[in-house]
Amino acid sequence: MRISVASSAVALALAGSLLAAVPASAASHQGGLHLGKIQYDSPGKDTRTNASLNAEWVEIHNNGKKKLQLKGYKLKDNTGYTYTFPTYTVGAGKTVRVHTGKGKNSGKHVYWNRGSYVWNNTGDKARLYKASGALLDSCSWKKGKGVTSCH
Repeated sequence: MRISVASSAVALALAGSLLAAVPASAASHQGGLHLGKIQYDSPGKDTRTNASLNAEWVEIHNNGKKKLQLKGYKLKDNTGYTYTFPTYTVGAGKTVRVHTGKGKNSGKHVYWNRGSYVWNNTGDKARLYKASGALLDSCSWKKGKGVTSCH
């Protein structure tokens, strides 16, 4: 069977486009801890009530095969607001949601215990640091629909 040069070129172009369709960030987060979804603009008016503050959150996902102790890990925004994790373990394949407002920490939720918003609706950058101070992950956004998926 003969394959023409033109059909080989088409096959090569198709293979290249399939490889290009895989996002570059996907390869870097095959395992480990990373930022997931961020609700940077709580739904409705910004009333500064605790319910509104807690509707602003960041998800941190452990995509690894082992549970991780997050004590001393930090979550920061562009202005330097910092949430430092207390003793907290996130299971393998599990997600923890960091809420801006007040509440009682549980298996899937932790609370910053702030009385004002952290994440800027018009654009900001969330950064996740290891307890050692090393940057683990970051995610930025511009004004949009109020929620972003980091990876």
